[in-house]
Amino acid sequence: MNQTGTGRGDHRRMARGTARPVLRKGKLVSSQTTPTRAVPGRAGGSAARRALTVAGATAAALALWALAGPVAGIDLTVRIDGGVQPVGPGAVVVASLLAGLAGWALLASLERILKRPGRTWTVIAVVVLVLSLAGPLGGAVGTASTVTLAGMHLVVAAVLIPGLRGPARGA
Repeated sequence: MNQTGTGRGDHRRMARGTARPVLRKGKLVSSQTTPTRAVPGRAGGSAARRALTVAGATAAALALWALAGPVAGIDLTVRIDGGVQPVGPGAVVVASLLAGLAGWALLASLERILKRPGRTWTVIAVVVLVLSLAGPLGGAVGTASTVTLAGMHLVVAAVLIPGLRGPARGA
């Protein structure tokens, strides 16, 4: 048998279920295994792209906060436990990062177990977006604050949903 595992007796051993390890490209593998190929968009470069997507969503939310709050003078406040609390840049960054990282983790998990993870992930992401809008719609103080905070949710979703999912390749 040669090192590529294509010796004359391989088909007989496979039929009997007694395949032996062979050396392929410096690694020991069973002669019964088939080589695997990387799936585009699921590893390697996708991690960097997804990290940039999460960072971009966070930056977009922070930019909207800066335009509405400090620049336009909108008082971004929410009702919490009977009191009123301002929404600062730290809260915007933390919430956006958590949403992005949670979405990324969910998508990575779905990619391991589903044949078409993109479609499932997108449906879940849209449902989570709709549910997240209950926060600003029910807790923001004033119309301008409500519109701005809901806009932040929408901006983050507009970056994360297509950005994390990536190009539509069989998804």
